[in-house]
Amino acid sequence: MTDTAIERESMDYDVVIVGGGPAGLSAAIRLKQLAAEAGTEVSIAVLEKGAEIGAHILSGAVVDPKALNELLPDWKNMGAPINDAVKADIFEILGHHGSISLPTIFFPPLMSNHGCHIVSLGNVCRWLGEQAEALGVEIYPGFPAASLVEEGGVIKGVVTGDFGVARDGSHKDGYQPGMELRGKYTLIGEGVRGSLAKQLIERFDLSAGKEPQKFGIGLKELWRVKPENHKPGMVKHTMGWPLDGKTGGGSFMYHYGENLVSIGFVVHLNYKNPYLSPFEEFQRLKTHPAISDILKGGERLSYGARAITEGGYQSVPKLAFPGGALIGCSAGFVNVPRIKGSHNAMKTGMLAAEAAFAAIQSGRAHDELVEYQSAYENSWVARDLKRVRNVKPLWSKFGTLFGVMFGGIDMWCNTLFGGWSPFGTMGHGKSDAASLEPAAQHKPIAYPKPDGVLTFDRLSSVFISNTNHEEDQPVHLKVADLALQTASELEEFAGPSTRYCPAGVYEWIKDETSGEERFQINAQNCVHCKTCDIKDPNQNINWTTPEGGGGPMYANM
Repeated sequence: MTDTAIERESMDYDVVIVGGGPAGLSAAIRLKQLAAEAGTEVSIAVLEKGAEIGAHILSGAVVDPKALNELLPDWKNMGAPINDAVKADIFEILGHHGSISLPTIFFPPLMSNHGCHIVSLGNVCRWLGEQAEALGVEIYPGFPAASLVEEGGVIKGVVTGDFGVARDGSHKDGYQPGMELRGKYTLIGEGVRGSLAKQLIERFDLSAGKEPQKFGIGLKELWRVKPENHKPGMVKHTMGWPLDGKTGGGSFMYHYGENLVSIGFVVHLNYKNPYLSPFEEFQRLKTHPAISDILKGGERLSYGARAITEGGYQSVPKLAFPGGALIGCSAGFVNVPRIKGSHNAMKTGMLAAEAAFAAIQSGRAHDELVEYQSAYENSWVARDLKRVRNVKPLWSKFGTLFGVMFGGIDMWCNTLFGGWSPFGTMGHGKSDAASLEPAAQHKPIAYPKPDGVLTFDRLSSVFISNTNHEEDQPVHLKVADLALQTASELEEFAGPSTRYCPAGVYEWIKDETSGEERFQINAQNCVHCKTCDIKDPNQNINWTTPEGGGGPMYANM
Protein backbone atom coordinates (compact mmCIF):
# COMPACT_ATOMS: atom_id res chain seq x y z
CA MET A 1 0.00 0.00 0.00
CA THR A 2 3.02 2.29 0.08
CA ASP A 3 5.47 3.29 -2.65
CA THR A 4 8.73 1.67 -1.57
CA ALA A 5 10.67 3.28 -4.44
CA ILE A 6 10.56 6.69 -2.73
CA GLU A 7 12.81 7.29 0.25
CA ARG A 8 10.69 8.80 3.00
CA GLU A 9 11.33 10.17 6.44
CA SER A 10 9.60 8.31 9.22
CA MET A 11 8.26 9.38 12.61
CA ASP A 12 7.11 7.02 15.34
CA TYR A 13 4.20 7.57 17.73
CA ASP A 14 2.16 5.52 20.10
CA VAL A 15 -1.03 6.43 18.26
CA VAL A 16 -1.54 8.01 14.84
CA ILE A 17 -4.97 9.54 14.27
CA VAL A 18 -6.21 10.40 10.78
CA GLY A 19 -8.73 13.22 10.80
CA GLY A 20 -9.12 16.31 12.96
CA GLY A 21 -12.87 16.06 13.37
CA PRO A 22 -14.96 15.33 16.49
CA ALA A 23 -13.94 11.66 16.62
CA GLY A 24 -10.21 12.12 16.06
CA LEU A 25 -9.82 15.05 18.44
CA SER A 26 -11.88 13.34 21.15
CA ALA A 27 -9.69 10.25 20.81
CA ALA A 28 -6.54 12.37 21.15
CA ILE A 29 -7.84 14.23 24.21
CA ARG A 30 -8.99 11.02 25.89
CA LEU A 31 -5.61 9.36 25.32
CA LYS A 32 -3.83 12.27 26.99
CA GLN A 33 -6.29 12.25 29.88
CA LEU A 34 -5.70 8.55 30.48
CA ALA A 35 -1.93 9.02 30.32
CA ALA A 36 -2.10 11.83 32.89
CA GLU A 37 -4.24 9.72 35.19
CA ALA A 38 -1.74 6.85 34.91
CA GLY A 39 1.28 9.13 35.38
CA THR A 40 2.78 8.14 32.04
CA GLU A 41 3.27 9.57 28.55
CA VAL A 42 1.64 8.70 25.25
CA SER A 43 2.73 10.27 21.96
CA ILE A 44 -0.04 11.19 19.52
CA ALA A 45 -0.10 12.66 16.03
CA VAL A 46 -3.30 13.94 14.43
CA LEU A 47 -3.29 14.44 10.65
CA GLU A 48 -5.83 16.81 9.10
CA LYS A 49 -6.10 17.28 5.33
CA GLY A 50 -7.70 20.72 5.65
CA ALA A 51 -5.52 23.82 5.87
CA GLU A 52 -6.55 24.15 9.53
CA ILE A 53 -8.62 22.24 12.03
CA GLY A 54 -12.29 22.85 11.20
CA ALA A 55 -11.63 23.90 7.60
CA HIS A 56 -13.47 20.89 6.17
CA ILE A 57 -16.04 20.44 8.95
CA LEU A 58 -19.61 20.88 7.76
CA SER A 59 -22.71 20.09 9.78
CA GLY A 60 -26.07 21.64 10.65
CA ALA A 61 -25.53 21.52 13.59
CA VAL A 62 -27.63 20.83 16.63
CA VAL A 63 -25.31 19.05 19.05
CA ASP A 64 -26.24 16.70 21.83
CA PRO A 65 -23.59 17.44 24.51
CA LYS A 66 -23.73 13.94 25.98
CA ALA A 67 -20.24 12.89 24.84
CA LEU A 68 -18.72 16.30 25.54
CA ASN A 69 -20.07 16.14 29.09
CA GLU A 70 -18.10 12.92 29.56
CA LEU A 71 -14.93 14.11 27.83
CA LEU A 72 -14.64 17.66 29.20
CA PRO A 73 -17.30 18.13 31.90
CA ASP A 74 -16.28 21.74 32.51
CA TRP A 75 -16.60 22.77 28.85
CA LYS A 76 -18.84 25.71 29.66
CA ASN A 77 -16.17 27.34 31.81
CA MET A 78 -13.43 26.35 29.37
CA GLY A 79 -14.72 28.66 26.66
CA ALA A 80 -16.33 26.13 24.33
CA PRO A 81 -18.16 27.93 21.48
CA ILE A 82 -21.45 26.37 22.52
CA ASN A 83 -23.81 29.12 23.63
CA ASP A 84 -27.19 28.79 21.92
CA ALA A 85 -29.52 26.33 23.60
CA VAL A 86 -32.46 25.02 21.59
CA LYS A 87 -35.59 26.88 22.68
CA ALA A 88 -38.18 25.78 20.13
CA ASP A 89 -38.64 22.61 18.09
CA ILE A 90 -40.75 22.89 14.92
CA PHE A 91 -41.49 20.15 12.43
CA GLU A 92 -43.36 20.92 9.20
CA ILE A 93 -44.51 19.08 6.12
CA LEU A 94 -44.23 21.33 3.07
CA GLY A 95 -46.56 21.40 0.09
CA HIS A 96 -46.03 23.48 -3.05
CA HIS A 97 -47.17 26.68 -1.37
CA GLY A 98 -48.24 25.92 2.19
CA SER A 99 -47.14 23.85 5.14
CA ILE A 100 -48.56 21.80 7.99
CA SER A 101 -46.93 21.89 11.42
CA LEU A 102 -46.88 18.57 13.30
CA PRO A 103 -47.29 18.60 17.12
CA THR A 104 -44.00 17.41 18.58
CA ILE A 105 -45.87 16.00 21.58
CA PHE A 106 -46.61 12.94 19.44
CA PHE A 107 -42.92 12.36 18.65
CA PRO A 108 -40.90 9.75 20.57
CA PRO A 109 -38.85 11.35 23.38
CA LEU A 110 -35.59 10.55 21.58
CA MET A 111 -36.57 13.08 18.89
CA SER A 112 -36.58 15.98 21.34
CA ASN A 113 -33.82 18.59 21.07
CA HIS A 114 -34.25 19.64 24.69
CA GLY A 115 -30.80 20.14 26.22
CA CYS A 116 -29.12 20.40 22.81
CA HIS A 117 -27.27 23.39 21.38
CA ILE A 118 -27.04 25.09 17.98
CA VAL A 119 -23.38 25.44 17.00
CA SER A 120 -20.85 25.82 14.25
CA LEU A 121 -19.32 22.35 14.41
CA GLY A 122 -16.24 23.69 12.64
CA ASN A 123 -15.68 26.17 15.48
CA VAL A 124 -16.29 23.44 18.07
CA CYS A 125 -13.58 21.37 16.38
CA ARG A 126 -11.21 24.34 16.36
CA TRP A 127 -11.75 24.62 20.11
CA LEU A 128 -11.27 20.86 20.62
CA GLY A 129 -8.04 21.16 18.67
CA GLU A 130 -6.84 23.84 21.09
CA GLN A 131 -7.65 21.57 24.04
CA ALA A 132 -5.77 18.69 22.43
CA GLU A 133 -2.68 20.80 21.71
CA ALA A 134 -2.70 22.13 25.27
CA LEU A 135 -2.44 18.51 26.45
CA GLY A 136 0.56 17.87 24.18
CA VAL A 137 -1.08 16.34 21.10
CA GLU A 138 0.83 17.03 17.89
CA ILE A 139 -1.60 18.26 15.21
CA TYR A 140 -0.56 18.54 11.58
CA PRO A 141 -3.09 20.47 9.46
CA GLY A 142 -2.56 20.45 5.71
CA PHE A 143 -1.22 16.89 5.79
CA PRO A 144 -3.60 14.37 4.20
CA ALA A 145 -3.05 10.69 4.90
CA ALA A 146 -2.72 9.45 1.34
CA SER A 147 -1.90 5.78 1.85
CA LEU A 148 -1.43 3.08 4.44
CA VAL A 149 1.71 1.45 5.77
CA GLU A 150 1.00 -2.27 5.77
CA GLU A 151 3.51 -4.92 6.73
CA GLY A 152 2.68 -8.58 7.05
CA GLY A 153 -1.06 -7.97 6.92
CA VAL A 154 -0.87 -5.38 9.71
CA ILE A 155 -1.45 -1.62 9.45
CA LYS A 156 1.50 0.15 11.02
CA GLY A 157 0.77 3.74 10.09
CA VAL A 158 0.08 6.05 7.17
CA VAL A 159 1.94 8.02 4.53
CA THR A 160 1.15 11.69 4.03
CA GLY A 161 0.63 13.03 0.54
CA ASP A 162 3.51 14.26 -1.57
CA PHE A 163 3.89 18.00 -2.13
CA GLY A 164 4.95 19.57 -5.41
CA VAL A 165 3.77 16.97 -7.92
CA ALA A 166 2.68 18.44 -11.27
CA ARG A 167 -0.46 17.40 -13.15
CA ASP A 168 1.63 15.21 -15.47
CA GLY A 169 3.22 13.43 -12.50
CA SER A 170 6.58 15.17 -12.71
CA HIS A 171 8.21 16.78 -9.68
CA LYS A 172 8.08 20.57 -9.48
CA ASP A 173 10.60 22.77 -7.74
CA GLY A 174 10.17 22.31 -4.02
CA TYR A 175 8.93 18.74 -4.34
CA GLN A 176 8.69 16.99 -0.98
CA PRO A 177 7.80 13.31 -0.62
CA GLY A 178 5.26 12.45 2.02
CA MET A 179 6.36 11.16 5.39
CA GLU A 180 5.59 7.88 7.08
CA LEU A 181 3.90 8.30 10.43
CA ARG A 182 4.03 5.00 12.23
CA GLY A 183 2.05 4.11 15.32
CA LYS A 184 1.46 1.19 17.59
CA TYR A 185 -2.17 1.80 16.64
CA THR A 186 -3.71 3.86 13.84
CA LEU A 187 -7.18 5.34 14.32
CA ILE A 188 -9.03 6.30 11.14
CA GLY A 189 -11.43 9.21 11.64
CA GLU A 190 -11.53 10.71 8.13
CA GLY A 191 -15.28 11.27 8.09
CA VAL A 192 -17.82 9.99 5.60
CA ARG A 193 -16.48 7.79 2.78
CA GLY A 194 -12.86 8.39 3.73
CA SER A 195 -10.39 7.13 1.16
CA LEU A 196 -8.36 5.07 3.65
CA ALA A 197 -11.44 3.74 5.44
CA LYS A 198 -12.79 2.60 2.07
CA GLN A 199 -9.57 0.68 1.43
CA LEU A 200 -9.51 -0.84 4.91
CA ILE A 201 -13.12 -1.99 4.77
CA GLU A 202 -12.38 -3.81 1.52
CA ARG A 203 -8.91 -5.05 2.53
CA PHE A 204 -10.05 -6.64 5.78
CA ASP A 205 -13.64 -7.43 4.70
CA LEU A 206 -14.97 -5.35 7.59
CA SER A 207 -18.49 -5.16 6.11
CA ALA A 208 -18.94 -8.95 5.95
CA GLY A 209 -22.43 -9.82 7.18
CA LYS A 210 -23.46 -6.16 7.27
CA GLU A 211 -25.95 -4.22 5.20
CA PRO A 212 -24.59 -1.85 2.55
CA GLN A 213 -23.73 1.58 3.91
CA LYS A 214 -26.29 4.22 2.87
CA PHE A 215 -25.69 7.91 2.38
CA GLY A 216 -27.29 11.28 1.93
CA ILE A 217 -25.90 14.53 0.61
CA GLY A 218 -26.25 17.53 2.90
CA LEU A 219 -26.07 21.03 1.44
CA LYS A 220 -25.85 24.04 3.71
CA GLU A 221 -25.82 27.82 3.52
CA LEU A 222 -25.13 30.24 6.35
CA TRP A 223 -27.21 33.44 6.23
CA ARG A 224 -27.29 36.62 8.25
CA VAL A 225 -30.96 37.58 8.34
CA LYS A 226 -32.82 40.74 9.27
CA PRO A 227 -33.13 41.07 13.07
CA GLU A 228 -36.93 40.92 12.92
CA ASN A 229 -36.70 37.53 11.17
CA HIS A 230 -34.28 36.04 13.68
CA LYS A 231 -35.67 33.72 16.36
CA PRO A 232 -32.80 32.70 18.66
CA GLY A 233 -32.80 29.03 19.59
CA MET A 234 -35.39 28.00 17.01
CA VAL A 235 -34.88 24.64 15.30
CA LYS A 236 -37.09 23.80 12.33
CA HIS A 237 -37.08 20.63 10.26
CA THR A 238 -39.21 20.00 7.18
CA MET A 239 -39.95 17.22 4.73
CA GLY A 240 -42.01 17.03 1.58
CA TRP A 241 -41.74 19.65 -1.17
CA PRO A 242 -39.69 20.10 -3.30
CA LEU A 243 -38.99 16.34 -3.26
CA ASP A 244 -41.60 13.86 -4.45
CA GLY A 245 -43.04 11.21 -2.17
CA LYS A 246 -40.59 8.54 -3.33
CA THR A 247 -37.42 10.55 -2.72
CA GLY A 248 -36.16 10.77 0.85
CA GLY A 249 -34.84 13.94 2.41
CA GLY A 250 -35.76 17.19 4.09
CA SER A 251 -34.52 20.53 5.32
CA PHE A 252 -33.22 22.12 8.49
CA MET A 253 -33.17 25.72 9.67
CA TYR A 254 -31.36 26.73 12.86
CA HIS A 255 -31.35 30.27 14.37
CA TYR A 256 -28.36 31.20 16.52
CA GLY A 257 -25.63 33.75 17.15
CA GLU A 258 -25.83 37.32 15.83
CA ASN A 259 -28.81 36.99 13.48
CA LEU A 260 -27.33 33.84 11.93
CA VAL A 261 -29.44 31.14 10.30
CA SER A 262 -28.13 27.79 9.09
CA ILE A 263 -30.34 26.60 6.26
CA GLY A 264 -29.71 23.19 4.79
CA PHE A 265 -31.15 20.41 2.70
CA VAL A 266 -30.51 16.66 2.78
CA VAL A 267 -31.30 14.31 -0.10
CA HIS A 268 -31.00 10.57 0.45
CA LEU A 269 -28.62 9.24 -2.18
CA ASN A 270 -30.73 6.20 -2.96
CA TYR A 271 -32.86 8.36 -5.27
CA LYS A 272 -33.73 6.77 -8.61
CA ASN A 273 -34.12 9.64 -11.08
CA PRO A 274 -30.77 10.50 -12.75
CA TYR A 275 -32.14 13.93 -13.70
CA LEU A 276 -32.53 14.96 -10.05
CA SER A 277 -30.10 17.61 -8.81
CA PRO A 278 -29.79 17.91 -5.01
CA PHE A 279 -28.26 21.38 -5.40
CA GLU A 280 -31.16 22.64 -7.52
CA GLU A 281 -33.70 21.07 -5.17
CA PHE A 282 -32.07 23.00 -2.34
CA GLN A 283 -32.36 26.24 -4.28
CA ARG A 284 -36.04 25.52 -4.98
CA LEU A 285 -36.65 24.87 -1.28
CA LYS A 286 -35.63 28.43 -0.44
CA THR A 287 -38.47 29.84 -2.56
CA HIS A 288 -41.09 28.26 -0.29
CA PRO A 289 -42.80 30.87 1.93
CA ALA A 290 -41.89 28.88 5.07
CA ILE A 291 -38.23 29.48 4.19
CA SER A 292 -38.14 32.60 2.02
CA ASP A 293 -39.99 34.72 4.58
CA ILE A 294 -37.03 34.25 6.94
CA LEU A 295 -34.26 34.75 4.37
CA LYS A 296 -35.65 37.74 2.46
CA GLY A 297 -33.50 40.81 2.99
CA GLY A 298 -30.69 38.70 4.40
CA GLU A 299 -27.17 37.98 3.18
CA ARG A 300 -25.76 34.59 2.22
CA LEU A 301 -22.38 34.22 3.94
CA SER A 302 -21.16 30.72 3.15
CA TYR A 303 -21.99 27.50 1.34
CA GLY A 304 -20.87 23.89 1.56
CA ALA A 305 -21.84 20.29 0.93
CA ARG A 306 -20.96 16.95 2.49
CA ALA A 307 -22.08 13.35 2.31
CA ILE A 308 -23.76 11.91 5.40
CA THR A 309 -23.78 8.28 6.56
CA GLU A 310 -27.34 6.99 6.86
CA GLY A 311 -27.03 3.20 7.08
CA GLY A 312 -27.11 3.19 10.86
CA TYR A 313 -26.97 0.20 13.16
CA GLN A 314 -27.08 -2.59 10.58
CA SER A 315 -24.48 -0.94 8.31
CA VAL A 316 -21.75 -0.24 10.88
CA PRO A 317 -18.77 -2.35 9.77
CA LYS A 318 -16.47 -4.28 12.03
CA LEU A 319 -14.54 -1.51 13.77
CA ALA A 320 -11.15 -3.05 14.54
CA PHE A 321 -8.56 -4.29 12.07
CA PRO A 322 -4.97 -5.48 12.62
CA GLY A 323 -3.16 -2.38 13.85
CA GLY A 324 -6.01 0.04 14.27
CA ALA A 325 -9.68 0.94 14.19
CA LEU A 326 -12.37 3.01 12.49
CA ILE A 327 -13.90 5.85 14.51
CA GLY A 328 -16.64 8.40 13.87
CA CYS A 329 -18.23 8.74 10.47
CA SER A 330 -15.51 6.60 8.89
CA ALA A 331 -17.68 3.79 10.26
CA GLY A 332 -21.01 5.65 10.25
CA PHE A 333 -22.77 6.46 13.51
CA VAL A 334 -25.32 9.07 12.44
CA ASN A 335 -28.78 8.82 14.01
CA VAL A 336 -30.86 9.59 10.90
CA PRO A 337 -34.18 10.70 12.43
CA ARG A 338 -32.39 12.89 14.98
CA ILE A 339 -30.06 14.26 12.26
CA LYS A 340 -27.21 13.95 14.75
CA GLY A 341 -23.92 12.12 14.74
CA SER A 342 -21.22 14.25 16.34
CA HIS A 343 -21.96 12.99 19.86
CA ASN A 344 -21.68 9.39 18.65
CA ALA A 345 -18.51 10.19 16.71
CA MET A 346 -16.93 11.70 19.81
CA LYS A 347 -17.89 8.75 21.98
CA THR A 348 -16.48 6.18 19.55
CA GLY A 349 -13.23 8.14 19.45
CA MET A 350 -13.13 8.01 23.23
CA LEU A 351 -13.88 4.26 23.30
CA ALA A 352 -11.13 3.55 20.78
CA ALA A 353 -8.72 5.69 22.78
CA GLU A 354 -9.46 3.75 25.96
CA ALA A 355 -8.91 0.42 24.19
CA ALA A 356 -5.68 1.61 22.57
CA PHE A 357 -4.30 3.06 25.79
CA ALA A 358 -4.99 -0.14 27.76
CA ALA A 359 -3.34 -2.19 25.03
CA ILE A 360 -0.22 0.01 24.96
CA GLN A 361 0.03 -0.07 28.75
CA SER A 362 0.02 -3.85 28.66
CA GLY A 363 2.83 -3.91 26.10
CA ARG A 364 0.75 -4.66 23.04
CA ALA A 365 1.08 -3.09 19.60
CA HIS A 366 -0.22 -3.59 16.04
CA ASP A 367 -2.83 -6.16 17.00
CA GLU A 368 -6.62 -6.00 16.78
CA LEU A 369 -8.38 -3.82 19.37
CA VAL A 370 -11.16 -6.30 20.04
CA GLU A 371 -11.94 -4.45 23.28
CA TYR A 372 -13.04 -1.43 21.25
CA GLN A 373 -15.52 -3.53 19.29
CA SER A 374 -17.08 -4.95 22.44
CA ALA A 375 -17.08 -1.53 24.12
CA TYR A 376 -19.04 -0.09 21.19
CA GLU A 377 -21.52 -2.96 21.23
CA ASN A 378 -22.23 -2.29 24.91
CA SER A 379 -22.24 1.50 24.65
CA TRP A 380 -25.02 4.06 24.49
CA VAL A 381 -23.93 4.69 20.89
CA ALA A 382 -25.08 1.21 19.83
CA ARG A 383 -28.29 1.58 21.86
CA ASP A 384 -28.87 5.01 20.27
CA LEU A 385 -28.59 3.55 16.77
CA LYS A 386 -30.50 0.34 17.48
CA ARG A 387 -33.64 2.20 18.53
CA VAL A 388 -33.85 3.92 15.14
CA ARG A 389 -32.50 1.11 12.96
CA ASN A 390 -35.62 0.75 10.83
CA VAL A 391 -36.39 4.40 10.14
CA LYS A 392 -34.21 4.64 7.03
CA PRO A 393 -35.24 1.29 5.43
CA LEU A 394 -38.93 1.98 6.14
CA TRP A 395 -38.64 5.39 4.47
CA SER A 396 -36.87 3.85 1.48
CA LYS A 397 -39.43 1.06 1.12
CA PHE A 398 -42.70 2.91 1.69
CA GLY A 399 -41.88 6.48 0.64
CA THR A 400 -42.12 9.67 2.66
CA LEU A 401 -45.74 9.58 3.85
CA PHE A 402 -46.12 5.97 4.97
CA GLY A 403 -42.42 5.36 5.59
CA VAL A 404 -42.16 8.20 8.09
CA MET A 405 -45.42 7.15 9.75
CA PHE A 406 -44.20 3.55 10.14
CA GLY A 407 -40.85 4.88 11.32
CA GLY A 408 -42.58 6.82 14.08
CA ILE A 409 -44.46 3.71 15.18
CA ASP A 410 -41.22 1.75 15.14
CA MET A 411 -39.40 4.32 17.30
CA TRP A 412 -42.25 4.35 19.82
CA CYS A 413 -42.16 0.53 20.03
CA ASN A 414 -38.39 0.56 20.51
CA THR A 415 -38.77 3.19 23.23
CA LEU A 416 -41.63 1.53 25.09
CA PHE A 417 -40.50 -2.09 24.74
CA GLY A 418 -36.77 -1.87 25.30
CA GLY A 419 -35.60 -2.14 21.71
CA TRP A 420 -38.29 -4.49 20.39
CA SER A 421 -39.71 -3.68 16.97
CA PRO A 422 -42.59 -5.26 15.05
CA PHE A 423 -40.35 -4.96 11.98
CA GLY A 424 -37.38 -6.75 13.53
CA THR A 425 -34.20 -5.41 11.93
CA MET A 426 -34.77 -4.49 8.31
CA GLY A 427 -32.18 -4.50 5.56
CA HIS A 428 -31.28 -1.74 3.15
CA GLY A 429 -30.92 -3.91 0.06
CA LYS A 430 -28.78 -2.41 -2.66
CA SER A 431 -26.23 0.35 -2.58
CA ASP A 432 -27.01 3.97 -3.45
CA ALA A 433 -25.09 3.61 -6.71
CA ALA A 434 -27.23 0.62 -7.71
CA SER A 435 -30.41 2.55 -6.87
CA LEU A 436 -30.04 4.90 -9.83
CA GLU A 437 -32.27 3.97 -12.78
CA PRO A 438 -31.59 4.53 -16.51
CA ALA A 439 -32.62 7.88 -17.91
CA ALA A 440 -35.13 6.25 -20.26
CA GLN A 441 -37.33 5.49 -17.24
CA HIS A 442 -37.54 9.15 -16.17
CA LYS A 443 -38.29 12.61 -17.47
CA PRO A 444 -35.83 15.52 -17.24
CA ILE A 445 -36.53 18.05 -14.50
CA ALA A 446 -36.75 21.71 -15.55
CA TYR A 447 -35.17 23.75 -12.78
CA PRO A 448 -35.67 27.55 -12.69
CA LYS A 449 -32.73 29.87 -13.23
CA PRO A 450 -31.22 31.39 -10.07
CA ASP A 451 -32.29 34.90 -9.15
CA GLY A 452 -29.09 35.83 -7.32
CA VAL A 453 -31.13 36.91 -4.30
CA LEU A 454 -32.54 33.73 -2.75
CA THR A 455 -31.29 31.19 -5.28
CA PHE A 456 -27.81 30.86 -6.74
CA ASP A 457 -25.71 28.86 -9.18
CA ARG A 458 -23.03 26.35 -8.29
CA LEU A 459 -19.97 28.41 -9.14
CA SER A 460 -20.96 31.45 -7.08
CA SER A 461 -21.71 29.02 -4.25
CA VAL A 462 -18.32 27.32 -4.50
CA PHE A 463 -16.71 30.76 -4.44
CA ILE A 464 -18.09 31.50 -0.96
CA SER A 465 -17.01 28.08 0.29
CA ASN A 466 -13.44 29.44 -0.10
CA THR A 467 -12.49 26.30 -2.01
CA ASN A 468 -9.04 26.28 -3.52
CA HIS A 469 -6.69 23.69 -4.98
CA GLU A 470 -3.29 24.11 -6.57
CA GLU A 471 -4.24 23.73 -10.25
CA ASP A 472 -0.99 22.13 -11.40
CA GLN A 473 -1.38 18.89 -9.47
CA PRO A 474 -2.65 15.44 -10.43
CA VAL A 475 -6.44 15.24 -10.65
CA HIS A 476 -7.54 13.64 -7.38
CA LEU A 477 -10.81 12.32 -8.85
CA LYS A 478 -9.77 9.12 -10.59
CA VAL A 479 -11.92 7.67 -13.40
CA ALA A 480 -11.05 4.01 -13.85
CA ASP A 481 -12.53 3.57 -17.33
CA LEU A 482 -13.37 6.61 -19.47
CA ALA A 483 -15.01 4.43 -22.14
CA LEU A 484 -17.38 3.04 -19.51
CA GLN A 485 -18.12 6.56 -18.32
CA THR A 486 -19.27 7.48 -21.81
CA ALA A 487 -21.14 4.28 -22.59
CA SER A 488 -22.95 4.04 -19.27
CA GLU A 489 -22.84 7.21 -17.17
CA LEU A 490 -23.59 9.42 -20.18
CA GLU A 491 -25.47 7.29 -22.69
CA GLU A 492 -27.52 5.16 -20.29
CA PHE A 493 -27.92 7.50 -17.30
CA ALA A 494 -27.76 10.90 -19.08
CA GLY A 495 -24.71 12.14 -17.21
CA PRO A 496 -25.96 12.38 -13.61
CA SER A 497 -22.50 13.47 -12.39
CA THR A 498 -23.26 16.95 -13.73
CA ARG A 499 -26.26 17.06 -11.40
CA TYR A 500 -25.37 15.11 -8.26
CA CYS A 501 -22.11 17.05 -7.83
CA PRO A 502 -22.89 20.20 -5.79
CA ALA A 503 -19.78 22.05 -6.98
CA GLY A 504 -19.73 21.91 -10.79
CA VAL A 505 -16.79 19.51 -10.88
CA TYR A 506 -18.10 17.35 -13.73
CA GLU A 507 -19.08 18.38 -17.25
CA TRP A 508 -19.87 16.57 -20.48
CA ILE A 509 -18.53 18.76 -23.31
CA LYS A 510 -19.23 18.08 -26.99
CA ASP A 511 -16.25 18.41 -29.31
CA GLU A 512 -17.24 20.77 -32.12
CA THR A 513 -15.18 18.88 -34.69
CA SER A 514 -15.86 15.24 -33.89
CA GLY A 515 -19.21 15.69 -32.17
CA GLU A 516 -18.07 13.32 -29.43
CA GLU A 517 -18.74 14.00 -25.76
CA ARG A 518 -15.73 14.49 -23.51
CA PHE A 519 -15.80 14.02 -19.73
CA GLN A 520 -14.23 17.07 -18.11
CA ILE A 521 -13.24 17.15 -14.44
CA ASN A 522 -12.86 20.59 -12.84
CA ALA A 523 -11.07 19.22 -9.80
CA GLN A 524 -10.25 22.66 -8.43
CA ASN A 525 -13.98 23.12 -7.62
CA CYS A 526 -14.19 20.01 -5.43
CA VAL A 527 -15.59 20.62 -1.93
CA HIS A 528 -14.67 17.07 -0.83
CA CYS A 529 -18.29 15.96 -0.38
CA LYS A 530 -17.54 12.45 -1.79
CA THR A 531 -20.93 12.20 -3.54
CA CYS A 532 -19.33 11.12 -6.83
CA ASP A 533 -17.53 8.26 -5.07
CA ILE A 534 -20.88 7.13 -3.69
CA LYS A 535 -23.43 7.77 -6.44
CA ASP A 536 -21.62 7.01 -9.71
CA PRO A 537 -23.74 4.13 -11.09
CA ASN A 538 -20.70 2.06 -12.07
CA GLN A 539 -18.51 2.99 -9.08
CA ASN A 540 -16.09 4.21 -11.74
CA ILE A 541 -15.01 7.38 -9.90
CA ASN A 542 -12.62 7.09 -6.97
CA TRP A 543 -12.09 10.10 -4.67
CA THR A 544 -8.49 10.37 -3.46
CA THR A 545 -6.76 13.01 -1.36
CA PRO A 546 -5.47 16.09 -3.21
CA GLU A 547 -2.38 18.01 -2.17
CA GLY A 548 -2.52 19.01 1.48
CA GLY A 549 -4.46 22.09 2.46
CA GLY A 550 -6.64 21.97 -0.65
CA GLY A 551 -10.42 22.06 -0.60
CA PRO A 552 -12.87 24.32 1.19
CA MET A 553 -12.09 26.70 4.02
CA TYR A 554 -15.41 26.79 5.81
CA ALA A 555 -15.95 29.77 8.09
CA ASN A 556 -18.43 29.37 10.97
CA MET A 557 -19.95 26.29 9.32
